[in-house]
Amino acid sequence: MPDLADLFPGYASEWINTSAGRIFARVGGKGPPLLLLHGFSSTHVMWHTVAPKLADKFTLIIADLPGYGWSDMPDSDKDHTPYTKRAMAKTMVEAMEQLGHVHFALAGHDRGGRVSYRLALDHPGRLSKLAVLDILPTYDYWEKMNRLYALNIYHWTFLAQPYPLPETLISGNGEFFLRQKMASQTKSKTLAAMDPRALQHYIAPFLDPSRIHAMCEDYRAGAYADYDIDKADFDAGKKITIPMLALWGDVGIAKAAATPLDTWKKWAPNVSGAPVDSGHFLTEENPDVTARLLREFFLAA
Repeated sequence: MPDLADLFPGYASEWINTSAGRIFARVGGKGPPLLLLHGFSSTHVMWHTVAPKLADKFTLIIADLPGYGWSDMPDSDKDHTPYTKRAMAKTMVEAMEQLGHVHFALAGHDRGGRVSYRLALDHPGRLSKLAVLDILPTYDYWEKMNRLYALNIYHWTFLAQPYPLPETLISGNGEFFLRQKMASQTKSKTLAAMDPRALQHYIAPFLDPSRIHAMCEDYRAGAYADYDIDKADFDAGKKITIPMLALWGDVGIAKAAATPLDTWKKWAPNVSGAPVDSGHFLTEENPDVTARLLREFFLAA
């Protein structure tokens, strides 16, 4: 594996101490703090095409989630506790505090979107605004899991299988799994939209058995504790009260809802949103429109 390219020239590299280990983040730009979180099969690098379009107005904190990228991998337990979105959200609050930000805006894609809306529910005083990219709440995904939905997000059930089944199978050819899965979720069904340098960042964890295990623990948490935590909030009528933006690829994963806004309005009364000409990976398949919509939302009074 060649040295991985620096796709954030001029940004600081931070390893931030938290109770879940060190979190890696790139920090740059100027203005109020905006935390950007990535999803599965990506790392913080997924924001590299969007960041330059936001950095003149925001101080960007572009982090790797626990277990992903260059962040530490917390030791798990039988309940996958460190990989619940509740635990990851708490870790990101700690990391932002260490950087001096007790109140901030937040955007998250895929798994990072799940951490983001969980942070909004568990720590409502921390956020000014929230944006999520190509997700519906975890509770709603599992409740909607019919035949076609299951075929579309097969990795949810595969990665959540008990150790060591998914780890062993992925480790046999991690690069194949990563390339095949990512291509299947793009609009073109190819990796043409991915910068080859970014793709090398995404491949690297899939060549590391310990990283593969951490990612599977994330999905095991999603199938059990995350569902239960979401369901408890949904049944209690708990809401995200801050301004919220939902973006989704017009052939992405979240579009399986009647419209994603129909679902999000059950969780967030102050939500707006729009489809983007894209598959699942909005920031790389259509960075210009994605950045424009994020910028307009976070800058609006």
